[in-house]
This record gives sequence, C-alpha cells and structure tokens, in this order.
Amino acid sequence: MQIDPLARRQHTTSPDTPPAFDEARLLDTQRAFDSVAADYDGPRGNNELIQRMRGTLWQTVARELPVGSRLLDLGCGTGLDAAEFAQRGYHVVASDWSPEMVERTRDRAVAARLTSRLSAVHLGVQQLHLLGGRFDGIYSNFGPLNCAPDLGAVAQECARLLRPGGTLVFSVMGRICPWEVAHYALRRRFGRAGVRFGRGVQSVGMNGHTIWTWYYLPREFYAAFESHFTLGSYRALSLFLPPPYMVDRYRRRPARYERLGRLDDRFGGLPGLRDMGDHFLIVMHRR
Repeated sequence: MQIDPLARRQHTTSPDTPPAFDEARLLDTQRAFDSVAADYDGPRGNNELIQRMRGTLWQTVARELPVGSRLLDLGCGTGLDAAEFAQRGYHVVASDWSPEMVERTRDRAVAARLTSRLSAVHLGVQQLHLLGGRFDGIYSNFGPLNCAPDLGAVAQECARLLRPGGTLVFSVMGRICPWEVAHYALRRRFGRAGVRFGRGVQSVGMNGHTIWTWYYLPREFYAAFESHFTLGSYRALSLFLPPPYMVDRYRRRPARYERLGRLDDRFGGLPGLRDMGDHFLIVMHRR
C-alpha cells in the first residue's frame, strides 16, 4: 500500500457534500461498525443468507479476473472476502473505515498465513485519494459504497487506481426490496417500509449507533461511474430470498427457501427483476 500525496492535494469535495458530513456522520458510521466488529463473523455479518450472497460475488470476481490479479477490497469488514481471494492466489489490499474491522482482517491474515498476499489498511471509501498504486480489480461487498458521501469522487478515484480495462465488482444496497416493504408494511411501520425510497442520506440504526446510508437503483449508481467505466452487467441479490436480517425465516424452512434461492440464481439478471432485491451486484470495466 502506498500513500500518494499528490493525489491528496488534487482531491476535492463535491459541493453537494456538506463539510459537517465528513466529520460527524462518517464518525457515527465508523463507531457503528467498530461496535459490532468482535462478533461480526456470527449471525449479524455472516449468516446463511449472507453467505449465499457472498458466494455470488466470489464467483463473479473469479470469472472476471484471473488468479494472481491485484485486488482492492473497499469496506473489507473482518476480511472474509479478502482472505478467500488471497487463499485462491490473488494479491489483496483490504481497506475499511472501521479500525476495529481492519484489526480483525489483519488478525485473520496472520492466522491463515496469508500476509504475503493480504494486507489491510484503515482507509474509508471517502479517502481513496490517499491510496497509490495500480490494481487489476476493485470489489466491495454488502454496501460500503452506500455510505460514501460523494459517489462521483469514489468513481474518479477508482478510475485512477485501476489499470485500463480493469474491473469493478460491487454489491450495493438497492432502492426496491419487496421483502422489506412487505415485512414492515404488514407491521404498520410504514416509515421504515419506505426508508429506501427516500432521496438523499438516510439514518439507519445498528447496535445503538447510526449508519448514514444512501440507497440506489442500479442506473442511479452507474450514473456516477459512467464517464470512466462501461457497464458490464448487473443482477439482483436476495430478490426472491428474504434479506439476511430475516434469516430466521430461512432457518425454519430451509428447503423451501433454497427453492426461492434458485429463482434468484435463474431470474435475478432479467430486465426489470434485476432492478429489485436487497442488494444488486454490478460489474463495470475501466474505459
């Protein structure tokens, strides 16, 4: 990992991003993830439904980028994805805004004897201007980019960090999640049912803290990257399956929900359906 002082001097903040956001709200988000880092590999961060979604990203990265490629992980969490790719022979720089998550990733790399192929750095997605070097691919799993206060700046920095023809694979929280709308509407929690439809940043509670979050349709998300990247593909994740926080439903009837999972696999990439789901998985290529 290199720190590039020239890139830092050239970085500017979008006029749509209030300075207070960078200080207070980003720290709120950091503290939220710090508070759950110790048990994030358990039901909160790695239950059966999350593992299924995680596997789709692994398959996509492996299809798009050959073993031996240099990868950047944005929002690595406890390093489960980064360690998987390092074990497969990729070289990974894992980054996260939560210092506790970064420590978990470093511990994982040491325990698995992967330090020659996996390094971790405390760096938020809003700080990519501090990072130097070139990568063959950049991936992000389970929505760290939903917490980026300036998505256009992230796109610009990804373009700088990627070699020409390099690949982005991002799992992003979507705007239309039918399961979530139905779940909260049936409980007459209409404000919570519609939180993803709100424009601008939304406050989402976790463990007594606040995560400041933007939600996107795939076309809204891609618009921030379009000047630097071509769109490869995108698909829904957890459309027919419920979101991971409803894993208790899955555990009561796993065979039934696995059938729904096969519908996700088969139809999640179809026009119309791919615009919905708890997350969407989008692939873009550097122009």
